[in-house]
Amino acid sequence: MKSFMKEFKEFISKGNVMDMAVGIIIGGAFTAIVTSLVDDVIMPIISLLTGGFDFSALCIVLGEGEGAATLNYGAFIAAIINFLIIAVVVFCLIKSINKFKKKQEEAPTTKDCPYCFEKINIKATKCPHCGSEVK
Repeated sequence: MKSFMKEFKEFISKGNVMDMAVGIIIGGAFTAIVTSLVDDVIMPIISLLTGGFDFSALCIVLGEGEGAATLNYGAFIAAIINFLIIAVVVFCLIKSINKFKKKQEEAPTTKDCPYCFEKINIKATKCPHCGSEVK
């Protein structure tokens, strides 16, 4: 049992777990913002464009009476819009991160000597192979 607790403690204290926890917390807050954007901005605009049609009120009543169950497909439409907005934002975020990483990876570390054409360090001012001054 002690080894299990030790392994668990090591696992939980690693940076990846902490990064994931922060990501989940920020993701939850971001979801609340997007939900508000959809419910309070986008859906009213869609309602205005459709002649005052309220999507959130779309439902099918399953039964009779005041306490009858309802199938709220309008709320489902709003959830789909939420998902699509979050997916687009995450896609753009990951695309920009990948572009940034690619630029970092592509930074050259060597260059060719213009006299002997050997590979030399990009910061070199003198070629170690032929002794020429390199600008």
